[in-house]
Amino acid sequence: MGNSGGRFRRALAAFDRTNAEDPNTECVEGVEQPKELVYARRMTAWLHRFDPQASEPLQLAARSQHIRRWTVPRSDYPPGRPGYRRWRTDLAQFHAETAGVILKEEGYDTDTINRVQKLLRKEGLKRDPEVQTLEDVVCLVFLESYFTDFASRQEQDKLVGIIRKTLRKMSPRGREQALSLPLEPEAQAIVKRAVAKDSDLPSP
Repeated sequence: MGNSGGRFRRALAAFDRTNAEDPNTECVEGVEQPKELVYARRMTAWLHRFDPQASEPLQLAARSQHIRRWTVPRSDYPPGRPGYRRWRTDLAQFHAETAGVILKEEGYDTDTINRVQKLLRKEGLKRDPEVQTLEDVVCLVFLESYFTDFASRQEQDKLVGIIRKTLRKMSPRGREQALSLPLEPEAQAIVKRAVAKDSDLPSP
Protein backbone atom coordinates (compact mmCIF):
# COMPACT_ATOMS: atom_id res chain seq x y z
CA MET A 1 0.00 0.00 0.00
CA GLY A 2 2.41 2.61 -1.20
CA ASN A 3 2.07 6.30 -0.54
CA SER A 4 4.27 9.36 -0.46
CA GLY A 5 5.00 9.23 3.24
CA GLY A 6 4.89 12.52 5.08
CA ARG A 7 2.69 14.35 2.61
CA PHE A 8 0.12 11.55 2.71
CA ARG A 9 0.05 11.51 6.52
CA ARG A 10 -0.26 15.30 6.62
CA ALA A 11 -3.19 15.18 4.20
CA LEU A 12 -5.03 12.61 6.32
CA ALA A 13 -4.36 14.69 9.43
CA ALA A 14 -5.68 17.79 7.66
CA PHE A 15 -8.84 15.94 6.63
CA ASP A 16 -9.26 14.78 10.22
CA ARG A 17 -8.78 18.27 11.67
CA THR A 18 -11.43 19.56 9.30
CA ASN A 19 -13.91 16.82 10.17
CA ALA A 20 -13.17 17.27 13.88
CA GLU A 21 -15.01 20.61 13.58
CA ASP A 22 -18.31 18.75 13.10
CA PRO A 23 -20.66 19.95 15.88
CA ASN A 24 -22.63 16.70 15.59
CA THR A 25 -21.31 13.83 17.68
CA GLU A 26 -21.53 10.06 17.92
CA CYS A 27 -20.81 7.98 20.99
CA VAL A 28 -18.11 5.42 20.25
CA GLU A 29 -17.08 3.10 23.08
CA GLY A 30 -18.50 5.55 25.59
CA VAL A 31 -16.76 8.61 24.16
CA GLU A 32 -18.53 11.39 22.24
CA GLN A 33 -16.66 12.12 19.01
CA PRO A 34 -17.30 14.35 15.96
CA LYS A 35 -19.62 12.40 13.69
CA GLU A 36 -17.78 12.93 10.39
CA LEU A 37 -14.40 12.21 11.96
CA VAL A 38 -15.76 8.84 13.08
CA TYR A 39 -17.16 8.22 9.60
CA ALA A 40 -13.88 9.11 7.88
CA ARG A 41 -11.90 6.68 10.02
CA ARG A 42 -14.46 3.94 9.42
CA MET A 43 -14.03 4.52 5.68
CA THR A 44 -10.27 4.11 5.96
CA ALA A 45 -10.60 0.99 8.10
CA TRP A 46 -13.02 -0.66 5.66
CA LEU A 47 -10.88 0.26 2.65
CA HIS A 48 -7.88 -1.42 4.28
CA ARG A 49 -9.98 -4.55 4.78
CA PHE A 50 -11.54 -4.52 1.34
CA ASP A 51 -8.52 -3.48 -0.72
CA PRO A 52 -5.20 -3.65 1.19
CA GLN A 53 -3.36 -2.49 -1.93
CA ALA A 54 -5.52 0.60 -2.50
CA SER A 55 -3.78 3.42 -4.34
CA GLU A 56 -2.91 6.68 -2.61
CA PRO A 57 -5.66 8.66 -4.42
CA LEU A 58 -8.23 6.04 -3.42
CA GLN A 59 -7.09 6.20 0.22
CA LEU A 60 -7.33 9.99 0.15
CA ALA A 61 -10.81 9.85 -1.41
CA ALA A 62 -12.02 7.38 1.22
CA ARG A 63 -10.82 9.59 4.07
CA SER A 64 -12.46 12.71 2.60
CA GLN A 65 -15.70 11.05 1.41
CA HIS A 66 -17.91 13.14 3.73
CA ILE A 67 -15.58 16.05 4.44
CA ARG A 68 -17.48 18.96 6.03
CA ARG A 69 -20.77 17.28 5.12
CA TRP A 70 -22.62 18.97 7.99
CA THR A 71 -22.29 22.35 6.24
CA VAL A 72 -24.56 21.21 3.36
CA PRO A 73 -27.68 19.92 5.17
CA ARG A 74 -30.44 18.02 3.40
CA SER A 75 -32.93 20.51 4.88
CA ASP A 76 -31.56 23.23 2.57
CA TYR A 77 -33.07 21.38 -0.41
CA PRO A 78 -36.67 20.71 -1.43
CA PRO A 79 -38.32 17.52 -0.15
CA GLY A 80 -38.81 14.57 -2.46
CA ARG A 81 -36.63 12.66 -4.89
CA PRO A 82 -35.54 15.59 -7.12
CA GLY A 83 -34.40 17.59 -4.09
CA TYR A 84 -32.54 14.58 -2.74
CA ARG A 85 -30.76 13.96 -6.03
CA ARG A 86 -29.69 17.60 -6.28
CA TRP A 87 -28.42 17.52 -2.71
CA ARG A 88 -26.34 14.40 -3.39
CA THR A 89 -24.91 15.85 -6.60
CA ASP A 90 -24.00 19.12 -4.89
CA LEU A 91 -22.49 17.23 -1.95
CA ALA A 92 -20.20 15.19 -4.21
CA GLN A 93 -18.95 18.37 -5.89
CA PHE A 94 -18.54 20.11 -2.52
CA HIS A 95 -16.52 17.22 -1.09
CA ALA A 96 -14.34 17.14 -4.21
CA GLU A 97 -13.66 20.87 -4.05
CA THR A 98 -12.98 20.86 -0.30
CA ALA A 99 -10.61 17.91 -0.54
CA GLY A 100 -8.88 19.52 -3.52
CA VAL A 101 -8.09 22.69 -1.59
CA ILE A 102 -6.54 20.70 1.26
CA LEU A 103 -4.54 18.47 -1.07
CA LYS A 104 -3.18 21.50 -2.91
CA GLU A 105 -2.13 23.03 0.42
CA GLU A 106 -0.27 19.81 1.23
CA GLY A 107 1.66 19.95 -2.05
CA TYR A 108 -0.15 17.40 -4.19
CA ASP A 109 0.14 17.66 -7.97
CA THR A 110 -2.79 18.48 -10.21
CA ASP A 111 -3.13 14.96 -11.62
CA THR A 112 -3.45 13.41 -8.15
CA ILE A 113 -5.93 16.05 -7.03
CA ASN A 114 -8.01 15.56 -10.16
CA ARG A 115 -8.03 11.81 -9.60
CA VAL A 116 -9.21 12.15 -5.99
CA GLN A 117 -11.93 14.54 -7.12
CA LYS A 118 -13.08 12.16 -9.85
CA LEU A 119 -13.35 9.40 -7.27
CA LEU A 120 -15.34 11.60 -4.89
CA ARG A 121 -17.75 12.55 -7.67
CA LYS A 122 -18.14 8.81 -8.44
CA GLU A 123 -17.40 9.39 -12.12
CA GLY A 124 -17.31 6.11 -14.00
CA LEU A 125 -19.16 3.97 -11.47
CA LYS A 126 -19.35 0.37 -12.78
CA ARG A 127 -16.59 1.21 -15.30
CA ASP A 128 -13.71 2.52 -13.17
CA PRO A 129 -12.55 -0.17 -10.70
CA GLU A 130 -11.41 2.37 -8.09
CA VAL A 131 -14.67 4.31 -8.22
CA GLN A 132 -16.47 1.00 -7.77
CA THR A 133 -14.26 0.09 -4.81
CA LEU A 134 -15.00 3.42 -3.16
CA GLU A 135 -18.74 2.88 -3.68
CA ASP A 136 -18.48 -0.63 -2.24
CA VAL A 137 -16.73 0.73 0.86
CA VAL A 138 -19.33 3.49 1.26
CA CYS A 139 -22.09 0.86 1.18
CA LEU A 140 -20.29 -1.46 3.59
CA VAL A 141 -19.72 1.31 6.12
CA PHE A 142 -23.39 2.26 5.89
CA LEU A 143 -24.63 -1.29 6.36
CA GLU A 144 -22.26 -2.14 9.20
CA SER A 145 -22.38 1.08 11.23
CA TYR A 146 -25.45 3.11 10.28
CA PHE A 147 -28.14 0.85 8.87
CA THR A 148 -29.67 -0.32 12.15
CA ASP A 149 -30.25 3.23 13.38
CA PHE A 150 -31.43 4.35 9.93
CA ALA A 151 -33.85 1.43 9.74
CA SER A 152 -35.47 2.39 13.04
CA ARG A 153 -36.67 5.64 11.43
CA GLN A 154 -38.03 4.26 8.15
CA GLU A 155 -40.98 2.18 6.95
CA GLN A 156 -40.15 -1.46 6.22
CA ASP A 157 -41.21 -1.40 2.57
CA LYS A 158 -39.19 1.73 1.91
CA LEU A 159 -36.17 0.15 3.57
CA VAL A 160 -36.36 -2.91 1.35
CA GLY A 161 -36.23 -0.65 -1.70
CA ILE A 162 -33.27 1.28 -0.32
CA ILE A 163 -31.30 -1.89 0.36
CA ARG A 164 -32.08 -3.25 -3.12
CA LYS A 165 -30.68 -0.07 -4.66
CA THR A 166 -27.67 -0.18 -2.36
CA LEU A 167 -26.81 -3.77 -3.26
CA ARG A 168 -27.31 -3.09 -6.97
CA LYS A 169 -24.67 -0.33 -6.82
CA MET A 170 -22.10 -2.75 -5.43
CA SER A 171 -19.73 -5.10 -7.22
CA PRO A 172 -20.27 -8.87 -6.84
CA ARG A 173 -17.43 -8.97 -4.29
CA GLY A 174 -18.87 -6.00 -2.44
CA ARG A 175 -22.29 -7.66 -2.27
CA GLU A 176 -20.70 -10.85 -0.99
CA GLN A 177 -19.09 -8.87 1.83
CA ALA A 178 -22.33 -7.03 2.54
CA LEU A 179 -24.40 -10.20 2.76
CA SER A 180 -21.94 -11.73 5.21
CA LEU A 181 -22.01 -8.82 7.68
CA PRO A 182 -23.13 -9.79 11.21
CA LEU A 183 -26.13 -7.45 11.22
CA GLU A 184 -28.80 -7.23 13.89
CA PRO A 185 -31.63 -9.77 13.24
CA GLU A 186 -34.09 -7.06 12.17
CA ALA A 187 -31.60 -5.55 9.72
CA GLN A 188 -30.65 -8.97 8.38
CA ALA A 189 -34.33 -9.73 7.75
CA ILE A 190 -34.67 -6.55 5.68
CA VAL A 191 -31.61 -7.46 3.61
CA LYS A 192 -33.04 -10.93 2.97
CA ARG A 193 -36.36 -9.42 1.88
CA ALA A 194 -34.52 -7.07 -0.51
CA VAL A 195 -32.61 -9.96 -2.05
CA ALA A 196 -35.74 -12.11 -2.31
CA LYS A 197 -37.49 -9.37 -4.30
CA ASP A 198 -34.63 -9.04 -6.80
CA SER A 199 -33.77 -12.07 -8.95
CA ASP A 200 -30.53 -10.40 -10.07
CA LEU A 201 -29.10 -10.46 -6.53
CA PRO A 202 -27.53 -13.55 -4.93
CA SER A 203 -29.17 -15.02 -1.84
CA PRO A 204 -27.49 -14.30 1.53
